[in-house]
Amino acid sequence: MDNEINTRQRKIIHIDMDAFYASVEQRDNPEYRGKPIVVGGSPEGRGGVVATASYEARKFGVRSAMPSKRALQLCPDAIFVRPRFDVYKDVSRHIREIFSRYTDIIEPLSLDEAYLDVTTDKQHIGSAIEIAKLIKQAIWDELNLTASAGISVNKFVAKIASDMNKPNGLTFIGPSSIEEFMEKLPVEKFHGVGRVTADKMKRMGLHTGADLKRLTENDLKQHFGKPGAFYYRIVRGIDDREVQPHRETKSLGAEDTFPYDLTKTEEMNAELDKIGKIVCERLQRYGLKGRTITLKIKYGDFRQITRNQSLPFPTGDLNKILETAKQLLLSTDPEDKPVRLLGISLSNFNEVIQVSGHSQNPAQLSLFDDLP
Repeated sequence: MDNEINTRQRKIIHIDMDAFYASVEQRDNPEYRGKPIVVGGSPEGRGGVVATASYEARKFGVRSAMPSKRALQLCPDAIFVRPRFDVYKDVSRHIREIFSRYTDIIEPLSLDEAYLDVTTDKQHIGSAIEIAKLIKQAIWDELNLTASAGISVNKFVAKIASDMNKPNGLTFIGPSSIEEFMEKLPVEKFHGVGRVTADKMKRMGLHTGADLKRLTENDLKQHFGKPGAFYYRIVRGIDDREVQPHRETKSLGAEDTFPYDLTKTEEMNAELDKIGKIVCERLQRYGLKGRTITLKIKYGDFRQITRNQSLPFPTGDLNKILETAKQLLLSTDPEDKPVRLLGISLSNFNEVIQVSGHSQNPAQLSLFDDLP
C-alpha cells in the first residue's frame, strides 16, 4: 500500500463470520437449527475441545477452546458435531472470492476472519460502510451465512468494532470517535490483552482505557514489558500496521491427543507414522518443503516440551521427516513418563533453495488456507 497514505485516512474493514463452524453445520443440517451445537471433540473421549459453539450454546457459557466435558456440564442438551474442515475451507474460499471483488489487499487471520483495506476499492464505491454492507449481503445471498463487520481507520479498532454487535453486526468507529471509544473500553476487551494480563491490570486499578491512558509509556513498559508500548499507542487509537495481503505461515504440521497415555516407544512411533503421513499430505497439497522439523510432546501431567532439528536442505520426504522425528523422540527418553499427545511440524519454508544454479523461494501458504 502507498506509504504516503496517512494512517488516519485508511479505510479498514474487519470481517468476522458468526460462529462459523457451527453456523455451517446448522445451515447444512436443518435438524440442528435453533439448537445448541458444539463443534469439536466428543465429551466421552479424553482431550476433546470445543472448536466453536452456536449462539444457542454460548448462552450457557460454552466457549471455543473449552474442554468438551466442561461444555456438556454447562449445557447438558448440547449436540456435539465432528468438524468437517474440508467443507469449512471450501466455504472460506468462497468468502475470500467475495472479498476480492472489492479489494486485493486482504489479510486473512483464519478461515473465518480477515482484514480488508478498501482505501481504494476496485469498484470505486468509496464508502467502506457500503462495501461492508455489500460483502455481508453477498455472504448471506450466496452462502446463507451471516458475518459481522467492523469499520475504522486502523486494524485494531476495526477488529474490536466487529465484535460489538454480534451476530450479523456492522459497527463503524470514525476518527473523531476513536479516543473516546478506547477510553471507555474495558481492558479485557483490548485485543491482545489476555485474562492473566487483564487480571493484573485490574489489581493495579486499571479497569478501562482511560485508566491505562493515565500511565506513561515507561510506566506501562515497566509493568507489562514490551507490550506496554503497544498499550500506550493503542489506547490513543494509534495503530499504523498495514493490512498485509501476503502473510505467510510460519509452520505446518499435525498433532493428535490419544485416548490413553502411551508408555512404549513402539506405540509412540506407530502414532508418529500416522501423524507424519498427514503432515506430508499437507506439505504436498501446498507445494511446501521445510528445513526445520519439530516434535511436540505433551505428557500425562500436561507438561509440554518441543524438540527440533534443522536439516541442510528443505524436505517434504516422509521417510526423512519420520526418521528425524523418531530420533528427536529417542532423545527425550520416551518411556520415562506417559505421553498424552504427539505432534510433528515443519518450518523454515522461506530458506532460498538452489535449483540448477538458480535460486527460488518455496511456495508461500496463506493463513486463509491454513489447516485448523
